[in-house]
Amino acid sequence: MRYRKLGSRCVSKNGEPMNVSILSMGASAFGGVYGTETIEEDCVQLTHEAIKSGMNLVDCAAWYGHGKAEEVLGKALNGIPREAYYLNTKVCRYDPEVTQMFDWSYDRTLKAIDDALVRMDVDYIDCIQVHDPEFAPSIDTVITNVFPAFVEAKRQGKVRQIGATGYPLKVLKDQIEGAEAAGIEINTCLSYCHYTLHDSSLVSDLIPYLNEKGVGLINASPISMGLLSNRGPPVWHPAPAKLKDLAREASEFCVKNGVDIGRLCLQHSLREESIPTTLVSTRSLERMRANLRHCHELGQLSEKEEEVLKYLVNDLFGPHGNMDWVGVEVAKYWRKMDKAQTS
Repeated sequence: MRYRKLGSRCVSKNGEPMNVSILSMGASAFGGVYGTETIEEDCVQLTHEAIKSGMNLVDCAAWYGHGKAEEVLGKALNGIPREAYYLNTKVCRYDPEVTQMFDWSYDRTLKAIDDALVRMDVDYIDCIQVHDPEFAPSIDTVITNVFPAFVEAKRQGKVRQIGATGYPLKVLKDQIEGAEAAGIEINTCLSYCHYTLHDSSLVSDLIPYLNEKGVGLINASPISMGLLSNRGPPVWHPAPAKLKDLAREASEFCVKNGVDIGRLCLQHSLREESIPTTLVSTRSLERMRANLRHCHELGQLSEKEEEVLKYLVNDLFGPHGNMDWVGVEVAKYWRKMDKAQTS
């Protein structure tokens, strides 16, 4: 396994710089997020193999399976030395009912941290993160309610570091700047779906800023939440129709050329040296082992694979610029909220 420095603001429990595996483990699949049944025995085996292989960063959230992912992860981590991994989770997003989905209050945030500690059966969380803050009434709500709760949990020794997440890159910067103005230091930043075959804005628009600040970057979902896969995106995927059409064309082109699109996506992210770690989630032991092989084979794409990757990035997606779905989910959420509150 290869390791990279996470960020100058990120230190281990003993005060040393945090070096993280270039591939990190997401536990969202443990909560059945992608529509597959959760088999706890498989999750336990997968977690043990992942950490034994050298993966040392694990990420979860209360939202994944509405607590189930954290519970299963807690069972999977049982018996593994706590110093063998860094454990991150997220709070503020909880319930599938739209009017109960988010809670940005100080007290609920503290309770959610306590609940996460119990579910995962650990004494502390390495980094506590706010989940999807772009859905908040304003970022000021996060700065004035959520982050102070994080600071209090840190004072109590329940968490070590504070992290920002979100899909829009601007929201990530706004959290860091707003926290800084309030005297609160953000240590990590989790960004997803912004360094893929169809979007490289993470490298051009965010990484220089994070490096200047010393904030550690966690990159997630190199296959764009299943968009860049042979099975195609889940029905809820918010990508615009044009992007879905291009993704389907990319998958078909890979199949035609005997190339695994998932391998190309992961290699594309892993070999970008400015990205410390890339977070992927799976419930499949076979897929996890394949992902680990991609780490060991970093930089070893065949000539055909390199040709296909170059075509997809430069010729298929490239002419369209960075393609994303920023604002789509938030607008849909507030339409549902308005309808629920007026009915």
